[in-house]
Amino acid sequence: MIGFTFGFSSILILLAAVLIASSVRIFREYERGVVFMLGRFWKVKGPGLVLIIPIVQQAVRMDLRTVVFDVPPQDVITRDNVSVKVNAVVYFRVVDPEKAVIQVARYFEATSQLSQTTLRAVLGKHDLDQLLSEREQLNADIQKVLDAQTDAWGIKVSIVEIKHVDINETMIRAIARQAEAERERRAKVIHAEGELQASRQLLEAAQTLAQQPQAMQLRYLQTLTTIAADKNSTIVFPLPIDLVSAVLERFSKPSAP
Repeated sequence: MIGFTFGFSSILILLAAVLIASSVRIFREYERGVVFMLGRFWKVKGPGLVLIIPIVQQAVRMDLRTVVFDVPPQDVITRDNVSVKVNAVVYFRVVDPEKAVIQVARYFEATSQLSQTTLRAVLGKHDLDQLLSEREQLNADIQKVLDAQTDAWGIKVSIVEIKHVDINETMIRAIARQAEAERERRAKVIHAEGELQASRQLLEAAQTLAQQPQAMQLRYLQTLTTIAADKNSTIVFPLPIDLVSAVLERFSKPSAP
């Protein structure tokens, strides 16, 4: 009888130890426990030591740290009908453990699938040039759309970064030809603008010299100085037209009888 009592007491002690062990939960600083009582939501508890009533209460452990995952390459057709492959990286975290447990099943998978569809939808509204040159703005647009849709799940999407944009070889050659044509166009425009500015400066100089004959003489002397500085074997000195005209008029007059 004593042995039976001792054995029964040992079983009770063992059961009590098992119940106490199963009722103790320790949540780290970045973890929270979503507690249900008889199947109904009760409260969010943690971090630290939390006691859970076995059978009556159940706790779901949630991690609040930022999670990063790669969005697989997606086939995107841009607004100008160019087919490209785009992949991205998404950073998100759980900000409301209650919603992340109750409102969505497998929140990580749901966020991943939503990121893929949002990436195709947003990038399909832009041209290829915008996709290549306005990447920061596109990142912000995708992040804004994702964050708005995952807010009901208690998920905060903080960063979205487009990693790679893969274009086929034919399109790469076409882009290179377009860039070369654009550079040639800009060079011609710059050359034409330079010619226009030079012609305007020449016109202003001619008008100034016409109004000031002394300036013309100074310019003439400066030109002679420049020619003399060169190592030339033959130098041609231009004569002013008015001087030549005066000499011709003098010799063309008839002599007196």
